[in-house]
Amino acid sequence: MLFDTTQAKRRQGPRGSFDMLLVIALVGLACVGVVMVASSSIAVAESQHIGAFYFLKRHLLFLTLGVVLASFAMRTELKLLEKHAYLLFAGAVVLLLLVFVPGIGMRLNGAHRWLNFRITSFQPVEAVKLILVIYTASYLVRHRESVETSFWGLFKPIMVAGMFVVLLLAQPDFGSATLMIAVTIGMIWLGGAKPVYLGGMGLPVVALLWFVAKFEPYRMRRLTSFVDPWADPFNDGFQLTQSLMAIGRGEWTGVGLGSSVLKLSYLPEAHTDFIFAVISEEFGLVGILVVMSLFGLAVGRGLYLGVKGMELGQRFAGYVACGISLMIGLQAMVSIGVNLGALPTKGLTLPLISYGGSSIVLTCAMAGVLLRTTYEINRAIDARQMAARMPANAVPDANAAVAPVREAVTA
Repeated sequence: MLFDTTQAKRRQGPRGSFDMLLVIALVGLACVGVVMVASSSIAVAESQHIGAFYFLKRHLLFLTLGVVLASFAMRTELKLLEKHAYLLFAGAVVLLLLVFVPGIGMRLNGAHRWLNFRITSFQPVEAVKLILVIYTASYLVRHRESVETSFWGLFKPIMVAGMFVVLLLAQPDFGSATLMIAVTIGMIWLGGAKPVYLGGMGLPVVALLWFVAKFEPYRMRRLTSFVDPWADPFNDGFQLTQSLMAIGRGEWTGVGLGSSVLKLSYLPEAHTDFIFAVISEEFGLVGILVVMSLFGLAVGRGLYLGVKGMELGQRFAGYVACGISLMIGLQAMVSIGVNLGALPTKGLTLPLISYGGSSIVLTCAMAGVLLRTTYEINRAIDARQMAARMPANAVPDANAAVAPVREAVTA
């Protein structure tokens, strides 16, 4: 069984279990995604004469692939990911460089963000997000003391994230670059870095991102148009004005599933970047609260168990859990903020809900790794409870009996 709590346990040893609240939240988000992709994509598919359910069928296919990948991730010991963190990092760099290779990389809407696999395309940044979390977590475990006490201990993970940012800005992908920097800083802070050191390292990065945004006029227009989208509602403010009208029409309980008007070729990217606006129109404030509650539950449980893992000595599992939770939570916050007009327009999908092959497959893989961290953290909790209950004279060789438990706690 996929959620067998006895998986990989020792005989009479500590047992692990996947966090069921987290499972419920993630499955709930995926189910919302299936329903809303079906609702929001029909008009887009019909306008392109490719069949009303073209995007839904592909979304279900990608979701199935994602579930398969997640199941493998859930059965993979985290020590393997920690051991091969450098190899994964090298693979991430190669993936980000391949988008610029003619014949392999694809140029779409002026951006080099996709790899051409003939039968489908792949966006490497989705895999790089997970790899960055794994590499940063392994670094924090290996250099815990220097991260907590030294300014230079922060330099390497920030520079690694900076390398990814440079490659992403060359594509260009400003939204993902900003997200990666934010997650890296968040993980380092959770790793015990002093705020003054983080400020000293983070301020130049923020200044660099601001300079990059100001250097490209279209980025500055995006950064400023959300303040007053009605000043230019048919150009720079078009997406946001349509999104706000959709959200306003939803009122308290929405206009009903499938009854959205703005998705009928008025709202651009209705099934991807602006799917939250369609949810708001069709389900109103109730739908907004349900989606935000599911994200809150998923991110909250991930962060809680991540911190718990660090306290138990499962530092790698804890850092990975916190990093993935931050990645999903911040991306969801940005996507929702863009739809509500609270943040500048960025091309970030709503995790597990928006249509998108690379996004849905790799987010499922990320969710699988997150669930694996909860399994190993819960195994450590069970090991500690076993050690507390076991009397020293319960067996002839008490140390031999407690050894498996002690190993699980300190692994």
